[in-house]
Amino acid sequence: MSTIDSQVEQWLRRSFSRKTFIQTAGRGLAAGALGSVVGACSAGQQALRGAGAVPNLPPESPPAQIPPQVDEPIRLETWKSDADRQSPPTPSPLPPDQRVGYALVGLGHLTLEELLPAFGECARSKPVALVSGSPEKMQRVAQQYGIKPENCYNYETYDQLKDNPEVQAIYIVLPNGMHAEYTIRGAEAGKHILCEKPMANTPEECEAMIAACQRAQRLLMVAYRIQYEATNRLVRDLVRNQHYGKVKYIEAFNGQSSANPDHWRHKIALAGGGALPDIGLYCLNTIRFLLGEEPTEVFAYQYSTPGDPLFREVEEMVSWQMRFPSGLVTNSATHYQAHESRRYRVMAERGWMNMDAAFAYQGQQLAISYAEGQQERTEEVQLPVKNQFAAEIDHFSTCILEGKRPYTPGEEGLQDHRIMAAIYQSAREGRPVALPHIEGKDRFRGEDPKAL
Repeated sequence: MSTIDSQVEQWLRRSFSRKTFIQTAGRGLAAGALGSVVGACSAGQQALRGAGAVPNLPPESPPAQIPPQVDEPIRLETWKSDADRQSPPTPSPLPPDQRVGYALVGLGHLTLEELLPAFGECARSKPVALVSGSPEKMQRVAQQYGIKPENCYNYETYDQLKDNPEVQAIYIVLPNGMHAEYTIRGAEAGKHILCEKPMANTPEECEAMIAACQRAQRLLMVAYRIQYEATNRLVRDLVRNQHYGKVKYIEAFNGQSSANPDHWRHKIALAGGGALPDIGLYCLNTIRFLLGEEPTEVFAYQYSTPGDPLFREVEEMVSWQMRFPSGLVTNSATHYQAHESRRYRVMAERGWMNMDAAFAYQGQQLAISYAEGQQERTEEVQLPVKNQFAAEIDHFSTCILEGKRPYTPGEEGLQDHRIMAAIYQSAREGRPVALPHIEGKDRFRGEDPKAL
């Protein structure tokens, strides 16, 4: 057992039996066990409303009835010794007729390359309908995934989803500027909404989306997959529990190279901005997730190469700092013309945690360094891999089935947009911009999912 594994296990033993730890680690969630102690909850909603920090929350949807034992793992005999990594629980998917049915809106790269394949790893979710403006492509995709022809819609017939009982939830995978319209229409059709990030183009659009789902008494969740990914969750719990002392500094970068000026990401009406809302948002949201705090001030720079057709409407680069109530200052940057790099480093009093491929769809690489006597030890931490998209989709399905508020509800997306608006303002005006002081931890999140 590595030193970091030993340290994590020693911490867990103070609150858990070894059996509980092994079961949790077997699921790839040493972080999950830690998180069950930390427990990010949305307590004090009435106090929040009184303080004006969070919009009114939608009423909880009535839970579905799941037969007992259906989704419990089948227990098998023990065969491995304690010297080896334990096997995870057996897969325990719900029967197909009890899974939440999703309509996917938009058949672009993300849907075809990531989301539809991820449903194959879901235990509580299934794709049952498609919405696209390309009939030929939609027909091929429907055939590939066994979706009925009558469950294929275009953007004009989208509202007819209200008459389809097979669809309980809609996954919005459209350009950012279309999120608000199709979320509102989807809620009015009586469906729960899972919306890709960024939530919209502006804070005002986010507020309208939240209000529409409240009126319809339907759940709204933003697809912040990082908050459901095991390795990032482990870093969060090490940070929250000060495993290496207090965090003193965080730096984060997310960059990639663009090439097509006609892509919707380079059109301000569809994208709402450039590198910041598309990929810089990962730095912003992940730092908030790790700390549980909300920034009180931002200071930013923005730049675009003059004459580059890629950046006629949207920015190429944004660099910004955030100050937090604890006194911590973080530094982030995002770039649309840099070789792909997605990483962050957390510097604490007695060690640091470095995550490469932090925001990627897979391949997270966590290294931790700390002193041990006269030695400086640097270790790599590997957790069993689980599809990030399957984890977030199944979490939303669990919320629908059990009548719970999602961990990343619309209010979480709204807060990011308010902070991004302040970042843009700071870059324009060349000065720090203050944000409202928000007390407490995880004030915009729902109950932390303990098992993913």
